Amino acid sequence: MTRPLDGTVALVSGASQGIGQGIAIELGAQGAAVWLTARNAAGLEKTADQIRDLGGVAVPRPCDHADDSQVVAVFDELGCETDRLDVLVNVASPDFTSMVGQPFWELPLQAITDSLAVGPRANFVTSALVAPMMIEQGGGLIVNISSHGCEDYILSTPYGAAKAAIEKITHDTALELREHNVAVIGLWPGLVLADRILTLATEGPSGSHQLFGLDLDICESPRFPGRAVVALFTDPDRMARTGRSFFASRLAREYGFSDVDGHLPPEVRLLVDYLGDGNVPEYWQMVERFGRGFAEPSTA
Repeated sequence: MTRPLDGTVALVSGASQGIGQGIAIELGAQGAAVWLTARNAAGLEKTADQIRDLGGVAVPRPCDHADDSQVVAVFDELGCETDRLDVLVNVASPDFTSMVGQPFWELPLQAITDSLAVGPRANFVTSALVAPMMIEQGGGLIVNISSHGCEDYILSTPYGAAKAAIEKITHDTALELREHNVAVIGLWPGLVLADRILTLATEGPSGSHQLFGLDLDICESPRFPGRAVVALFTDPDRMARTGRSFFASRLAREYGFSDVDGHLPPEVRLLVDYLGDGNVPEYWQMVERFGRGFAEPSTA
């Protein structure tokens, strides 16, 4: 049976767990030969096994995206092996959870360095390495996984700075690559039900899973953002979206896809907007404690 990505080659960074793993599995299930990078070799093998179980092709390559020489080596090998790359998905990111609820002045100074190095800088490096290949082949798609944290306050100041930098890289590289038919698009997943979240989840009063008091029925599976990537790549008019960012849940409604279990995750930007003021559990109040930031000044 023909799959929409048959004959294509993709690379997903940060593919050993969470969102990166889910996206890689979905791309492989839809026919792409998927190159997988991350520092965690064991995690990459688990991702590769799941892709192969679904009849896909996986090429795991352990790689620290904070080390340019390792990244260059992967792309050199990819160029020799396939001579093309149709889809690049930049997911690699530091773990921001330890920053939740911490004022920026109490964080170690290394926090901002790590946030900008493994994230926006890594995205820049992989995009720079793939650009000549995509230009020569006449087109391609680069997807940068980001967050509305580029505009709203979520988690911490370094988190927001990193996501804002990714947005700017998305916008400006898209401008430079537009004439070469290479689309660069930002993707904002919602709260993703990754293994790490599942291990911390408890059963709530209604029987549904909860994380620190939040009902996880609003979550997306790790493969859901991957379905958004597939929809973007197979859209013949994807260049109309280049340089902009979209919630995965919004793309699901526009393209007509659902999650792996058939449900359509809700569109949630801020929990306070979705649940209502006074209904956000305490932990999640810290996650988005300043929300949209300063209110617009009154014109009265």
